[in-house]
Amino acid sequence: MNDHARASSPEGGWRRLAGRSLWASAVKSLAIVAGVVVALLRFLTGRDWPIGGVAALCAAAAILVVAAVVAYDVARLRTTRWRLTPERLELRSGITVRQHRSIPLDRVRSVNLRADPVARVFGLTVVKVGTGEHAAEGTELVLDPLTRHEAESLRRTLLRQDERPASGDGPLARLRWSWIRYAPLSLWSFTGAALVLGALYKALDSFGAKGLVTEAAGGLWGWVTARPLVAVPLILAANLAVGVLGSVLLFAESWGRYRLEREPGRLRLHRGLLTTRSLTLEERRLRGVEISEPLLLRLGGGARVRTIATGLGKADEHETEDAAALTPPLPRALAWSLATKIATLPTTPPPSAPRADASGHGTLGWHGTTGRDMSADAGGLGMGSLVPHPAAARRRRIVRALVTVAVLAAAAGLASWLLPWQWSRAAVWAVPALALPFGMWLAVESARSLGHALGRRHLVTRQGAVVRSTIALDRRGVSGWTITESYFQRRDGLLTVSAATAAGKGHYDVVDVDRGDGLELAARAVPGLLEPFLVREKK
Repeated sequence: MNDHARASSPEGGWRRLAGRSLWASAVKSLAIVAGVVVALLRFLTGRDWPIGGVAALCAAAAILVVAAVVAYDVARLRTTRWRLTPERLELRSGITVRQHRSIPLDRVRSVNLRADPVARVFGLTVVKVGTGEHAAEGTELVLDPLTRHEAESLRRTLLRQDERPASGDGPLARLRWSWIRYAPLSLWSFTGAALVLGALYKALDSFGAKGLVTEAAGGLWGWVTARPLVAVPLILAANLAVGVLGSVLLFAESWGRYRLEREPGRLRLHRGLLTTRSLTLEERRLRGVEISEPLLLRLGGGARVRTIATGLGKADEHETEDAAALTPPLPRALAWSLATKIATLPTTPPPSAPRADASGHGTLGWHGTTGRDMSADAGGLGMGSLVPHPAAARRRRIVRALVTVAVLAAAAGLASWLLPWQWSRAAVWAVPALALPFGMWLAVESARSLGHALGRRHLVTRQGAVVRSTIALDRRGVSGWTITESYFQRRDGLLTVSAATAAGKGHYDVVDVDRGDGLELAARAVPGLLEPFLVREKK
């Protein structure tokens, strides 16, 4: 798609969307047809209609639905044009309300290609062009659909992929089907059966089988109450089996054909077994990486890698996929290795080495210390280099756990006094009895996970017990600091340092760090930013 091709296009370079969209729309309309036919059958049941009349009416309704969907798509295609000029990507659309949107090419930051199974059959792809701002603000330009060849050509043109590959370009990770063993290590394995039953109930209700479902549920409940020692284990086992199967199938569909590769100046993620997804992200938009280790996945030795990048989030409120996810669940060692490669990509010259004191003498105020080593090699990002937090941080968490258990015990005592049933009076005490060991474990594990480090390029922080998260944030992306001290933190000599950034969730915290270490960390991470607010003590 060179300049000559643009100039020779009809209508001043304006192009149409792919005409094959009509066939894809006709196929997708069959889902609406099924619902309409079922509704008609439910309405005509018991009204003494002849079978031929019912069949004719259903066929006519199906034809009308398909025709209406295709007619709407014809109108949409006739009123939608797009063009690519040397300066901008433009889109004109709208059947009743006309819109003209354009994006300067120098603001294009990501190109997302997506094709569901029907679109793949007809060689179509939906192209979403992002500018590095939030999609909720209407900054994405969507071309729905283009042919597969047009979409790939447009992607390469928008991202200016005419450069020769550098020595470090190439695949960073590819799918290994052995990773599927990590798929069941999620809450889906325990809640998947309930979601499946809910969807099945809704589907049967639409077919008029609500009474049958209610009768089956009543019979099941009677069987459970009659033989609880047999029924409960079987139900739990069935729930786990359905959840594990669902998580495995979801992993296969979402991450099949996965590969992460580096192209000149950008990363490209490709995945999807049935619905293909391709995301291209400029490296200069990267502000760090996150290694996420949920409890079950952590116990199984796995982890996930997510990117911290500006303007990267859910495409819209109807999509639930994590757009920042770079990998499926994979072995922890491989996750750390891949995160290190991504975090240390040589995109731009690294910042200058941290300096302890701009004035050349003195130490940080608020009892700051400069003798403690908080440095970490930028290429390592390893847990061994993290500085642990003071014992006061653990004490705070243990006290919170004990206070919570005390409140629950008081509530249990009140409930046992008010409840009329003897069995319920004993049952309520199970809540504080279970909360005590769980709360103590949570407090100890949360304190053990705390840590931070300062590398040549990155601020590294870790926290979390149920979901342990290690953040490596590029120091060049830090735009400000928020220092928080609660009353109890001040008593223990602790504070929370929050690094503000335009990427990811907007801020990343170093929680319950020693007051002096926290201020020194912020001052050294971005030299000069915090200096006007520090009081230094002369030697």
